Amino acid sequence: MEITDIPVEGYERVARCSDEATGLVAFIAVHDTTLGPALGGLRLLNYAAEDEALTDVLRLSKGMTYKSAVAETGLGGGKSVIVGDPAKKTPELFRAMGRFVHDFGGNYITAEDMNIKIEDLLHVREETPHVSGLSREHGGSGNPSPYTAYGCIVAMEAAAEYRWGTKDLSQKHVLLQGVGAVGGEMARLLRKRGARVTVCDIRQDAVDALVNDHGCESVSIDDHLDVECDIYGPGARGAGINDDTIPQISAEIICGCANNQLLDPSHGDVLREKGILYAPDYVVNAAGIINVSCERLEGGYDEEEAMRRIERIGPNLKAIFEIADRDGISTNVASQRLAEQRLADARQPS
Repeated sequence: MEITDIPVEGYERVARCSDEATGLVAFIAVHDTTLGPALGGLRLLNYAAEDEALTDVLRLSKGMTYKSAVAETGLGGGKSVIVGDPAKKTPELFRAMGRFVHDFGGNYITAEDMNIKIEDLLHVREETPHVSGLSREHGGSGNPSPYTAYGCIVAMEAAAEYRWGTKDLSQKHVLLQGVGAVGGEMARLLRKRGARVTVCDIRQDAVDALVNDHGCESVSIDDHLDVECDIYGPGARGAGINDDTIPQISAEIICGCANNQLLDPSHGDVLREKGILYAPDYVVNAAGIINVSCERLEGGYDEEEAMRRIERIGPNLKAIFEIADRDGISTNVASQRLAEQRLADARQPS
């Protein structure tokens, strides 16, 4: 196994790992540990080139710093990626990844992300204790998706209250793009609150289940932005809010579970100019990491405390909206200012 550090300005440590015996090619980026050890998921993708993987891990790890700072998890920001075919997983590959994680000496804690399952993380944990988000029977906090979905609804209600003066969603029409583990649970929670919900996804079986079992409406992915709605919830891969899509969006609020929704930060300014209230994605979808962070509580994981901390997403969003309105800036810039202020406060000598 060969581990090579990559100097990157503004990051505490970035490293590449290659292991000829298992075929592992991976990157770990630790952006900032001011607030605590860096926690961020491990994803496995068939990147076109290693430069693409490095760009991804750098962007994601920095985002985790801001996400954790705003969410008050007591953690820093990091991320890891494996370059490879998700169809060719092996236990040996993940054990090698575990040795790579262990090389960071606890400054990086890994968890589930794209194309990674609990059984994969169990192989990682054979080589390092610095693994979170495992199942309850393995001492973790379990599947984070229901918590992430609930946190997204907390965020949606906070945004609704800021825009319309009430968090009641029963008279609102919500359009959800992407109804996987998180988006599907969001649809169910919204229907329980009486909201009208229209869903779309590349997987028709997921759409059909929500239509048949929960009374949702459906629309094709290609036509979904033609739907007039009050709240738009992007829940697929990132960069869906861009120059092409913004003119089509009829919603007054954008609040979804997808990561990196804005193609470029400047699109936050465009949304502000259009009068669309954008709830920054890493604030909205922070409940998963909030839940996982509660594995570090004295005495172990506490679900009641996790739910109390998830409720803070609402006040944090309100603070971001107020900063944006006060300073005349986009909400995505306001969220960064809030995160940077919390980091700066933590760096002050006590």
